[in-house]
Amino acid sequence: MDFALTDLQRTLHEEVLALAGRYPPDYWLEHDRAERYPWDFVRAFAERGWLGTVIPEEYGGAGLGITEAALVLHAICLSGAGTSGASPVHFFMFPPAPVVRFGSESMKRACLPRIAAGDLVLAFGVTEPTAGTDTSRITTWAERRGDRWVVSGQKVWTTNAQQAHKILLLARTSPREERRPLDGMTLFFTDLDRSACTIRRIDKLGRAAVDSNELFIEGMEVPDDDVVGEVGRGFFHLVASLNPERIVTAAEAVGIGRSALRIATRYAGERVVFGRPIGQNQAIAHPLARASARLDAAELLTMKAAWLHDAGRPCGAEANASKYLAAEAGFEACDAALQTLGGFGYAREYHVERLWREVRLYRLAPISQEMALNYVSQHVLGLPKSY
Repeated sequence: MDFALTDLQRTLHEEVLALAGRYPPDYWLEHDRAERYPWDFVRAFAERGWLGTVIPEEYGGAGLGITEAALVLHAICLSGAGTSGASPVHFFMFPPAPVVRFGSESMKRACLPRIAAGDLVLAFGVTEPTAGTDTSRITTWAERRGDRWVVSGQKVWTTNAQQAHKILLLARTSPREERRPLDGMTLFFTDLDRSACTIRRIDKLGRAAVDSNELFIEGMEVPDDDVVGEVGRGFFHLVASLNPERIVTAAEAVGIGRSALRIATRYAGERVVFGRPIGQNQAIAHPLARASARLDAAELLTMKAAWLHDAGRPCGAEANASKYLAAEAGFEACDAALQTLGGFGYAREYHVERLWREVRLYRLAPISQEMALNYVSQHVLGLPKSY
């Protein structure tokens, strides 16, 4: 058993942390306030080739694994960038995953090199307001007409739609059947045609620099060549990328938690009340120590899940459990940090409140804590399915 990173992995983490560190907390504060997309940050990562971390080398990427992707996103979050920095990079890595695995050769040749270079920005259109977690009940409909499909429907929480050139879009192409409810959905990787869409930005708690949107689609034409994999098997093509995404979001949550702890421990060592540093008080020290220990545990399971995935071994239990633990540990760390700073923790200039707002997302997405526990209950403990 070897817990050491390889030389490549260690160097990758160090170099990403150094580059992300060039963008100080005030940079992210300004982008959060202005709801401004961090394009210069994204371009810097494109120049280093890190947007293509998991894209195969033959299509212009680095051809690395989920372990390396997790290290990249962990380092971004550790730098203090939070989800505002991680999400733009994340969206060059994971919406393309079904294309890498199931897309046609012409689709991969046309799109993947441009994604790896940072020239093609992607949105992700799966969630719907009336379906939520029950993806089988989406109502966005794609009707075949000759050599193309015509799509109409509604999506919600569509990240990057204000910026995107293309969208990975899940739609029904045949009616839902109770016997096989997840059949009959098709995955499209197509141009986001704004003449056939209304895009409405959602005003939300955190990550204001990166847009989340409602998407209203009315008669959008999609060429048959834009189908990813098999017609009617779109949900199953999408599922193949879910475990990797849960692993890297766990790494992000751990990184944000550690970033907040750095701010809090420095403050606790310097802030003097009643003649001594507040960090000398166990009421301050113990919550920070407990948060650190829980981040350590979450990170270990996250890296185990990444290792299992890259080794081609089953990792569903570890991916779901690590996402659950990291989301809890990351939020606990940010909350303990905010409490340590007291009133200053509530002030934007100290940057903890932004991390606190952003890390809360991981308890909701990309899968809720409850659904992660449902997976463990059913697939690890063998309990009856509850939904």
